[in-house]
Parts: sequence; structure tokens; C-alpha cells
Amino acid sequence: MSAGKLLQHDLTERGISFFTNGQTEMVTGTDRVTGGKLADGREATADLVVVAIGIRPDTDLARTAGLDVNRGIVVGDNMGTTDPDIFAVGECAEHRGQCVGLVAPIWDMARVCAHHLAGGDAMLYAAQATATRLKITGIDVYSAGQLAAGEDEDEIVLRDRRRGAYRKLVMRGGQVIGTVLYGNVTDGDWYFDTIKRGTDVSDIADRMILGRAATQAVDVATPLDIAAMPDDTQICGCNGVCKGAIVDTIKARGLTTYDEVKAHTKASASCGTCAPLVREVLAATLGIEVAGPTVPTVCKCTACTHEEVRAAIVSQSLKTQDAVRQAMGWTTSGGCASCRPALNYYVLCAWPGEYQDESRSRFINERVHANIQKDGTYSVIPRMWGGTTTAVELAAIANVATKYDIAEVKVTGGQRLALYGVKKQDLPAVWGELNDAGLVSGHAYGKALRTVKTCVGLEWCRFGTQDSTTLGKRRERMTWGNWTPHEFKMAVSGCPRNCAEATIKDFGVVCVDSGYELLVAGNGGIVLGGTDRLCTVATEDEVLEYAAAYMQLYREEARYLDRTAPWVERVGIEYVRSRLIDDAHGRRALHQRFLFAQSFFQDAPWAERAKQGVDASEFQPLAARN
Repeated sequence: MSAGKLLQHDLTERGISFFTNGQTEMVTGTDRVTGGKLADGREATADLVVVAIGIRPDTDLARTAGLDVNRGIVVGDNMGTTDPDIFAVGECAEHRGQCVGLVAPIWDMARVCAHHLAGGDAMLYAAQATATRLKITGIDVYSAGQLAAGEDEDEIVLRDRRRGAYRKLVMRGGQVIGTVLYGNVTDGDWYFDTIKRGTDVSDIADRMILGRAATQAVDVATPLDIAAMPDDTQICGCNGVCKGAIVDTIKARGLTTYDEVKAHTKASASCGTCAPLVREVLAATLGIEVAGPTVPTVCKCTACTHEEVRAAIVSQSLKTQDAVRQAMGWTTSGGCASCRPALNYYVLCAWPGEYQDESRSRFINERVHANIQKDGTYSVIPRMWGGTTTAVELAAIANVATKYDIAEVKVTGGQRLALYGVKKQDLPAVWGELNDAGLVSGHAYGKALRTVKTCVGLEWCRFGTQDSTTLGKRRERMTWGNWTPHEFKMAVSGCPRNCAEATIKDFGVVCVDSGYELLVAGNGGIVLGGTDRLCTVATEDEVLEYAAAYMQLYREEARYLDRTAPWVERVGIEYVRSRLIDDAHGRRALHQRFLFAQSFFQDAPWAERAKQGVDASEFQPLAARN
């Protein structure tokens, strides 16, 4: 109950509403679903209704056949029914008063059933403790064994509401017989192993609730000893795969890769949370060190890394996706959903002006120039330079919102106005009218520059040291729309008080009395990361040059779908400084290549771009830079 309340609280914080203690009376709507009504009169509007009622064994055929049926089809330890010629396994079977709905015990049932069908009589089914691991909108939940204490049993509970963590142990004498974990579930497998083995923990019972680290005098990060782990240790809870089965399969089939182990054993083939442990078992079986982080390939169509593909595109003058796939030995002629967007970006980045952007290789949001929402409509977010706007632009947004019956207009965290609830068929017309008023795409859907957040700076604020708003507009007009490996965000704060939050952006500027402090590789998303200091410059023009050069270096060298934070972490901030600070000629060349690529970008959905005064003949493309 306590874990459930924590989960409800955290999901409510994520915008999910709950109607509890109610009986569904009817689903409303005629041509389509409009909501649901509860017996006590409460109603909820909805576009989709999902009915989840759990498992109800289908026993009609068994009853007709004259078999004993209770909650499910009654079976013995050999999976046989009351008719010696009929066996039952799965959710429909009731063994010793219990029906199961998890994969692992059903596999055990199937093995026993197959043994007896083949003429054996030694193998019998015995229900084992089971474990369930879930991730609900990013929240980890784990349970195993008996979940509530009965007579002569105890419950030990540890709850930290501030951290959103909860754990409960159900104890019988000196043994753990059940556990529930919420938030931090790293000890789940250890508790489960203790439950399955019936380990006597009397001497450490007072510390069991604190986890493995507190009872074994080891650091929580200390890895498990795979070699010493018994063969019957369950590795994959979803599919009931133990260590011994994995080891035997690796040896029998000569498996050498994680993907092969997953395919042949089903270990980690469901939720995937046991994947690191499966890799450790593979490494221990092969007698090698556990592999550290590997350089990822573009996708499963190729053994080539992102870096190898990008280098070949330039060195071999590969100017189409088909040319890349043919030259690099792709296993599938047309590529897949993972490599097509990556190749589309890589070729476009290397050959601006020569490669024609392929819309079918883009994600849906980029194809329709809007973000799809959970109800199937879209959000349209026009660009507002540096977070500023005009009466004409505001009037255009208001007119569009009224004309196309747009559900909501919201101020975003990036200092823009977003139109929510736009129907797909209205997107071209909505964008057309916004374009006519001078509004262009804010690329809220794109792997491109999203926003340049600014504060009012020197113009209005008594603490401002520089004109941050004007600088933000200049940067945004110079860098907007150029495709990048992932979304890219910038900010300019007018003083060290940092109201524009420049220290968590991909490229931030903090204005100081002596000029502008440049910051890179911040991240304000799921994983919060502060920026690294790049350098301090004296003029706005230098800020623009460094910003474009940094963005182009990221464009040319990062892997597709890498944000700047993991990219800089991988290559090192010193490498970035060497390319942008120590090598002035190289920095200027990066700056020019960025502007050259900009000259081919189209500014508005379904409209040809004005060149913003950039003379493309001045610059050389990436492939010709040497």
C-alpha cells in the first residue's frame, strides 16, 4: 500500500490523474470514445480507453470435457489434469490452488509437461518464488516472493519520502520470504536469490533492509563474482533463465556475442534490465575481461562505426545513402529505421548543396514540421528571435489559433509561444499563414537549433553588463535551422546572475564587465549537467565565430543522436579547446563551413529560403576543406 501511494504521488506529479475506489459503469461515445463513467457518478473524458482486468483463465472447454475446474484447470505436479490423457500449462492451469501469469513459471510448467509427454516420469513441477521488475514512466519497481506478512511473519519497512524510495522485507523466522522495492531496486536480485535459497539471515537480519552493501561489508558498486555464482542463480527473471542454462548454451553453440546469447537463450530479450549481467556471464564463460564501453556501430545493418562511415563519406566522395550502403557493405540494401536518419544527416553534413535531403529518412515530426502529441494532434512552435516578438507576430498567432480552432496557446520554457492541438491536415495552412507574417519554424521538432534564451541584459536590467538580448538575436539568426546530430540549445545571460540559465546549455554565454564568458556542453534534460568553460572573448563578433565553429565541429564529428554533453565527455574538453582556441585558422575554417551549410537551409516549412545575405561562393564544403 505504501509503495502504491508513492507511485501514485510520483505519477500524479507527471500529469497522470487517478480515479480510485470506483466501478466502471460505461464507456461513453458513439462514433468514437469520449470518456468513461463510474458507478458513483464520476466521469473522465478520454480519446482512448484501455481495459486491463488481469488474468481470467478460460475454462469452458475443460468444463465441457469433464475436467476438475476451480479458479483454473486443476493440474498435478506433472501438469496432468484429472483425465490422464490431458495436460494443461500456462495461465489456465491451477497448481496447488494457484494460477500464474508470469513467463518464468510457465516455462517450467512447459518443461515438466514435455518431459511427461515424452514418456518420462521423474520431473515434477514445484512453484518457485517469482520476481517482477517494472519501469513505469522512468520509476523502478521490484517485487519478489510473498508480498505481505501473515501470522507469525514480520514486515520490515524503510521509507524515504524525500528521495522517493521505499523497501519492504517479509520475514519468517530467520528467512526473507518476500520483498517490495520502489525507486532504488539495485538490491532486488540479491534479495530474490536469498528468498529462493531459503538463506538463514538471522545474524544479519537487523541490517537486511539496508541492502547488500550493509550486510556484506562491500562497496555497493562491487560487482558480483560470476564464477562463484551457482548455476541455478536466475539471471533473467522475465524468461526464467538461470546462469547454468546460459553457460551451457554458450559452450554448446560456440556463442561469442551478447546478441547471440540473447537470441538463443532469451535472457534479457524482454525488459532488458538484466543485460549487463548477461554480458558478465558471457565474458566469464569465454574467459575474457568484461567488455567496457564499446564503440557503437551505426546499426545492425553494418559493422562500421559512426566515425568510419563519416570518414568514408568524405574520403570516397559518397554522396547518396545508396552509395554509402554499397561501399560500406550494408547487409540490407535499403537500410533500417536506425541508419537511414543517421546516413541522411551524415551525407547532408558532408555535402551541403549537393545532397538532396530525403524526407522519408526523417522522423515523423521532422517530416511534418511539428511535434506529434499524445492525442494525435500536433504542436506548432514558430521562432521568436531571442525570446522577443512584435504586435504583428502576436496578431498572426492569435488569428491562426482562432481560425483553425487550436486548443491551447502556451508560453514555452524556451521563450516562445506554442500552438497545441493542430490537426495534421491543417499544418501546411497554419505554417503558410505564420510564414506570411514573417514567422519561421522554431524547429521544436528538429535535430537543429531549438532556442537562444536571453535575459533583458544591459538595456533594462540594473545588473546587466552587456546587451544580451541583441547578442542572442544575432546568434540565433546566424545558427538557426542548420541540422545537427541532436537538438541544440543556447543562451545569453547579461551578468553572472545567469537568469537565462546559460550554464546548462549546449553553448552558453555569460556577459561580464570585460566581455563574454563562453561555456559549452551543458545539459538541462533528464541527466543534468553543467557546462565546461571554453574561454572568454572581448567582442560580439568573436562570440559569433566561436559559436558557429563549435557548432560545426559538433556537426562534423559527433555521432547522430549524440547531445553535446556526451560528445564532449567522450572527446574531452581539452580536445575542443585545442580545435577552437589553439588553432585559430582551424576555428575560422569551421566558422566558414558552418555559414556555407547555412546558405542551403530552407527557412520555413514548404517554402524556399532567402539566403540571409550569405554568399555561398566564399566558402568551401567540408569535403573540400583540405
